Amino acid sequence: MDKASISMRSIYDFNNPFTSPSASEIDELADKSQSLEQRIASLNESYETLKKREVELTEWRWVLREAGGFFDRARGQTEEIRQSLDDDDDDAPLLRDVEQNGPGDASAERSFTVMNIGFVAGVIPRERIAAFERILWRTLRGNLYMNQSEIPEPIINPENNEETSKNVFIIFAHGKEIIAKIRKISESLGADLYSVDENSELRRDQIREVNTRLSDLASVLRNTKSTLDAELTAISRNLAAWMVVIKKEKATYETLNRFSYDHQRKTLIAEAWAPTSALGLIKSTLSDVNERAGLSVPTIVNQIKTTKTPPTYFKVNRFTNGFQTIIDAYGTIKYREINPALPAIVTFPFMFAVMFGDAGHGVILLLAALAMIYYERRLERSKLDELFSMMFYGRYIVFMMGLFSIYTGLIYCDAFSLGLPWFKSMWVWDNDGKGPTASRVEGHTYPFGLDYRWHDTENDLLFSNSYKMKLSILLGWVHMTFSLMWSLVNARYFKTPIDIWGNFVPGMIFFQSIFGYLSFSIVYKWSVDWAAKGQDPPSLLNMLIYMFLQPGTLEDPDQPLYPGQATVQVILLLMALICVPILLFLKPFYLRWEHNRAQALGYRSIGETARVSALDDDDETNGNGNANGGRESFGDDGDGIAMITQDIGHGEEHEEFDFGEIMIHQVIHTIEFCLNCVSHTASYLRLWALSLAHQRLSIVLWEMTMKNAFSYTGIVGSILMVFIFGFWFVLTVMVLCVMEGTSAMLHSLRLHWVEAMSKHFIGDGVPFEPFSFKALLEEDPVE
Repeated sequence: MDKASISMRSIYDFNNPFTSPSASEIDELADKSQSLEQRIASLNESYETLKKREVELTEWRWVLREAGGFFDRARGQTEEIRQSLDDDDDDAPLLRDVEQNGPGDASAERSFTVMNIGFVAGVIPRERIAAFERILWRTLRGNLYMNQSEIPEPIINPENNEETSKNVFIIFAHGKEIIAKIRKISESLGADLYSVDENSELRRDQIREVNTRLSDLASVLRNTKSTLDAELTAISRNLAAWMVVIKKEKATYETLNRFSYDHQRKTLIAEAWAPTSALGLIKSTLSDVNERAGLSVPTIVNQIKTTKTPPTYFKVNRFTNGFQTIIDAYGTIKYREINPALPAIVTFPFMFAVMFGDAGHGVILLLAALAMIYYERRLERSKLDELFSMMFYGRYIVFMMGLFSIYTGLIYCDAFSLGLPWFKSMWVWDNDGKGPTASRVEGHTYPFGLDYRWHDTENDLLFSNSYKMKLSILLGWVHMTFSLMWSLVNARYFKTPIDIWGNFVPGMIFFQSIFGYLSFSIVYKWSVDWAAKGQDPPSLLNMLIYMFLQPGTLEDPDQPLYPGQATVQVILLLMALICVPILLFLKPFYLRWEHNRAQALGYRSIGETARVSALDDDDETNGNGNANGGRESFGDDGDGIAMITQDIGHGEEHEEFDFGEIMIHQVIHTIEFCLNCVSHTASYLRLWALSLAHQRLSIVLWEMTMKNAFSYTGIVGSILMVFIFGFWFVLTVMVLCVMEGTSAMLHSLRLHWVEAMSKHFIGDGVPFEPFSFKALLEEDPVE
């Protein structure tokens, strides 16, 4: 079908292509496919044989057409050689025979045979002709005469339908051994040799015969091709559905092959993971299958206890699937661990929107996402390119990013780099509204976001830089504190109090003593009216430097940020320093004490827990794992989930206690945590940097295009406006929405993967991969 360029009917054109067929339908399909395969193979073989014969006849016709000219030129060369020799030379009696008979006489054609001169004619690929000539010349030491010409039309290879350029050649040589050697060299280089008669009359008869055979062959080829295409077209209407049936049957048998056969009970036994919420569906489905199959022995489903950690399974829908995929791309969540995808539904698009804050660009994203959502069923069935398919997969993420971008754009008062005068400004330009300075309107504050009057002012960049830089620090502190709290939730659920007192509490105190204090200082500095106090606001960067390098001293002792600032900073610095040795030593030494205490009490190893297998008798238990050497089992961890997995040996394996390894791990964790508090907080400055870059690019694009277009008036201005608007809109979409949007999305992704998830993410889980026809067809779709 690919060779004949016949496309399959789409699987979505069938009413219900995923319905399971009956056994009789499958048997009928197997017989039908076998007969169709034999018929198609026979037709295809006949067609290729006829096509190959057509190529041979075509090449032979070209050889016959060119042979006449070759013979004429060969006789001309012979005549020149004869004239160059003396007539009395007794060493050239054969040339005299040619002279006596005349070069145009029929007897002259027979003179080639009399002179024992043979020839080889054929066709060879054009790219090999140069190598062919060199090999012949060196092998025969120049004892040959060769003519060749190009075939003007390409020759189609019937095996792969590729066009090949070829040349016709004819080689004259003296002696049968040399002719035989030329034939071997020609065949070794892929040349096709053809018979050509020396007599011109016989050659014309050969040409007429070849043309007749080609005409008959063309008629047979057309009939064979039409029959073959008709058969393939009929098959293409149902082939996609047949392929789905085969894929499903094959996957079913592959799964059944994992079952174990109990010879005593004459039953198949499988141990597997399954969500407890699906157990009722599993039992009812098996019951229905029993009734339809008419089995006398019912299928029994039992839940068993296991020490193995179940795989991780989350129910997702169209909206949450994209966010869950983002988290799973970083690592699989440990079973019952906090799922970061839930808060990421809000934080991921919000962090993106802080960097992409423009209401106009947010509207473009929102409209694009709504279009993909509206036409999602049609787009799911169509074949998309790689870039657009990624965007379509995350259409709900784009939808959220568009919504939040509109929100942050309204806060920044930005829409395509223009101010949005929604409310009355709190600033009035002096000198009758002409500036260059402005005065504050008494008793009025702009109710939402930035005042639109900040646009186009000289100190706009200075003000927005300061505002967005401090805002990014505050957002980073909130996000990391929020993420750090999840480590407390994980520790409480997994019942590991040492993680609370050895990691969470000192880590939280260390983080809040430094960067929580910095965030408090930013908000406090904003809340004070420094102009009313008659003093300049202190520098927070210098404050932080003095806090570490000169504890207890301030940059300007006469103008503190608040009363008692020096004492508070010394206390906070001491608290942070005390937390470092607690982070280093508390957990390792506690674990060593607990291990020594357990050994002193004579407790057995953690891995020696009892386990019940579905393969055991009802009154027996297996203390050493699976007695049948590693079969799959239903298991329930006691927390409401029974799932399907493979269990070999003792269940969960636990390593021996190694204090040195634990200590090294804790040292690495402490160093990383303390350094990351600094680097991760600074990393959130990307919120400010990308927001600034996006705003500046938008302003530059507007001023270079649309702002210039407004300077023209009349018909010329109207025409220019249309073209310039199109140019501006295309650049806005391609550069600011696509390129800048992708950049902001990747930075938001990094903030979640590195800065946020490193505070609580364990990520050593195994994904739950159930048997699913839908997942099977999505991984290997029938196109």
